[in-house]
Amino acid sequence: MKAKIIDIKDVKVACQECSLRELCLPLGLDDVDLGTLGNIIKRTRKLKKGEFLYRVGDNLTSLYAVSKGSIKTCELSAGGQIQITGFHLAGELVGVDGISTERYHCDAVALEPTELCELPFSDLEEMSRQIPSLQHQMFRLLSREIVQDGELLLMVGKMNAEERLATCLISFSERYARLGLSGTQFRLSMSRQDLGDYLGLALETVSRLFSRFQDDGLLHIEGRNVEITNIAGIRAVAGQANGGKTARA
Repeated sequence: MKAKIIDIKDVKVACQECSLRELCLPLGLDDVDLGTLGNIIKRTRKLKKGEFLYRVGDNLTSLYAVSKGSIKTCELSAGGQIQITGFHLAGELVGVDGISTERYHCDAVALEPTELCELPFSDLEEMSRQIPSLQHQMFRLLSREIVQDGELLLMVGKMNAEERLATCLISFSERYARLGLSGTQFRLSMSRQDLGDYLGLALETVSRLFSRFQDDGLLHIEGRNVEITNIAGIRAVAGQANGGKTARA
């Protein structure tokens, strides 16, 4: 069997479009290290809308970088209610919650047709030991997940309904902008029920708030398409409780 040959230019182009750019491109990895990273990446994982990437309790096998589409992570609460723990867009990692126990702690479900780069964790772990700068980036990504979990607890536990939705919209705005897309016009791939489950709000409350924000001239809604027409106004609503910081959805 022939060894897999990686074109360094292809790896660099691919990494520009997903969260692998955070693992390698800013670190100045040489072509040998970049080729080694390229050899462990599997870019063949495709999911249909509603298809599971993994389920709660599955053994940790890989981390996944969303290259196209989006993923929601969710679990059942003690009372049997669905709790959505996050929405993962293109350019973001999924699966880091499983590192501590080597089992995934939630279900990961495609919100739309989705493509992912698969990074087998054992290979990534070994490579991180060999390349200190890659290990540092992994620690940084894990630290960011911890911070975001704390921000989610703050958002659900301390904010009122208006602040929660405004904070969530600002989070999406900032994340789309980081991808080089419009931060004021974007499509929400999740349903309003999903948003409500994530924010701890009833579906009717989410719908009512969208209507209120539109009536107040803060945004325009057409189906799942959102246009933020007054970004300062949305930030003012979100900043009433958190001083302008936004939790990541």
